[in-house]
Amino acid sequence: MQLTEQEIVRRQNLQAIRDLGIDPYPAEQFEVNASAADIKARFEDGAPGFENLRLAGRVMMVRDMGKACFAELQDSSGRIQIYVRRDDICPGEDKRLFDELFKKLLDIGDFIGIEGFVFRTRTGEVTVHANSFVLLCKSLRPLPIVKTDTEGNIHDAFTDPELRHRMRYVDLVVNAGVKETFIQRTKMVNSIREYLNTRGALEVDTPVLQNIPGGATARPFATHHNALDIPMYMRIANELYLKRLIVGGFDWVYEFSRNFRNEGIDRTHNPEFTILEFYVAYKDYHWMMETTEQLFEKVALDLHGTTEVQMGDKVISYKAPFKRISILDAIKEHTGFDLHDMSEADMRDVCRKLHIEVDDTMGVGKLVDEIFSEKCEKLYIQPTFITDHPVEMSPLTKRHRSKPGLVERFELMINGKELANAYSELNDPIDQRERFEDQVTLKDRGDDEAMFIDHDFLRALEFGMPPTAGIGIGIDRMAMLMTNQSSIQEVLFFPQMRPEQD
Repeated sequence: MQLTEQEIVRRQNLQAIRDLGIDPYPAEQFEVNASAADIKARFEDGAPGFENLRLAGRVMMVRDMGKACFAELQDSSGRIQIYVRRDDICPGEDKRLFDELFKKLLDIGDFIGIEGFVFRTRTGEVTVHANSFVLLCKSLRPLPIVKTDTEGNIHDAFTDPELRHRMRYVDLVVNAGVKETFIQRTKMVNSIREYLNTRGALEVDTPVLQNIPGGATARPFATHHNALDIPMYMRIANELYLKRLIVGGFDWVYEFSRNFRNEGIDRTHNPEFTILEFYVAYKDYHWMMETTEQLFEKVALDLHGTTEVQMGDKVISYKAPFKRISILDAIKEHTGFDLHDMSEADMRDVCRKLHIEVDDTMGVGKLVDEIFSEKCEKLYIQPTFITDHPVEMSPLTKRHRSKPGLVERFELMINGKELANAYSELNDPIDQRERFEDQVTLKDRGDDEAMFIDHDFLRALEFGMPPTAGIGIGIDRMAMLMTNQSSIQEVLFFPQMRPEQD
């Protein structure tokens, strides 16, 4: 491994610290009883309770004042100034702890723990006066130091997307606001859980390794189980397992499902992603639309205190109710072509006229989906339910009660992207078998995203599944909307990337 000059210096400092008889990686725990943010928020001059405070974090700046130093300590809550005086931390004759360790051998990024009291400097800055300090961890690589000048200009910013996503641990340390995005994501998930739990839903876990990659039309990741000597797949959806639980007698189940689809990577797609799916017995897709509106409205209020949420240069309103329009009406409105009762050949002709690239593997469902995706999807900025899809697009969905050739399905579009997909679930096992067989025909035509036949799921349906409404909500995309991020990589701690080149 080739070391940089700074890395060599830090290793030399590491050895010098050991030569002083100090363990640079001590095993003893350091009890923390205060945080930077809490101190800065609560401190008032003369207020009691700000003595004998213990903080720990990274050293982010040191300013040498001779027999004293000002430094900046960064903990998980933020940064605070500390003041370290030689006579306080070295009351005896031996001053090496200050003169050697703190002033010479301490590097930016090292973890220290301090104990002291709070005061306000002459310039008004809340500061912790350290009576003692201990080195907790020596950092062997230099952090990229982001500097802001007196005019507010930022220098040496750590902004390269590939480096930020590959080294998220550095991104979190040096870039203000990154950590808050992920905190907001967790708050969003907690808000959803609260909504579901208070209404009697049961959170469950279903298999990630599956014999049949069912529940969606997508290309799976394949693997092999050595002990059983069988092929297996990373799940592309958890839908069919959650429906089995409805068959088994649960009325409302949900799961935050980590799914895997062998597809491309872009600003709204990652091969590994999180979907919330829930299924509710004795409900239909009309009920699910109302529930989805309430859920998104609650999350916006919990995170922002308002239903009006900024997304780039737009403001998205999550105030229910949301607009509703059928997918064929949406296509007619935005392209002028009426696809109702149109044959596959005629739809191909429409695609040619709209300059949409298609191939022979695509059936009616894929053609409608392609036309909507290319010509309509991006136009739906405010939350809109796109309803009543053709039956060929939806092999797991109940046929529409009053519109032949369509199914009771909706997709929720926000900011030009699909956020959710929901059905009145198909519970007719004979119809379901025929739909699966149609998917096999598409697979034989070369559609590698077409569904497999899941015979065990068909057997479960034959035991009887009550009328059920189900939905899948893209948690990563929802997090993008709720945290004002334009790229899915900004709401994933560790997005998939190509291996680093040696």
